[in-house]
Amino acid sequence: MGSRKHNRAKRIKEENKNKCFAVLRKSPISARKMRLVADMIRGVEVTKALDLLKFSSKEASFRLEKLLKSAISNWENKNDGKRIEDNSLYVKEIFVDAATMLKRYRPAPQGRAHRIRKRSNHVTLIIDSIEK
Repeated sequence: MGSRKHNRAKRIKEENKNKCFAVLRKSPISARKMRLVADMIRGVEVTKALDLLKFSSKEASFRLEKLLKSAISNWENKNDGKRIEDNSLYVKEIFVDAATMLKRYRPAPQGRAHRIRKRSNHVTLIIDSIEK
């Protein structure tokens, strides 16, 4: 590895030590469906976001609720002695990327076959506290 690449990797690693985030990989829902739910909670306070996800009827909301709880737990581990209520946490960033696709075939009329693409996604959620 070259020195520039090595230095950049070190810098990114140091920046991530200060961030509180959680990553969900290979979720078996299409990225488009997951983005609908992710857009609901982007920039929202954590407690309100948990309520929104809890009462949403989408399947993706259950997975994002679990991911948000994981990010909150990560924040608690990095900030010993601080309370969530005092720091007013919010969802700083959330982005959904497409992941691998399972390709399957379904029989079609007249001896043909249609391709079925079972899509999946990766979700990254970053939380931060509002400075007062």
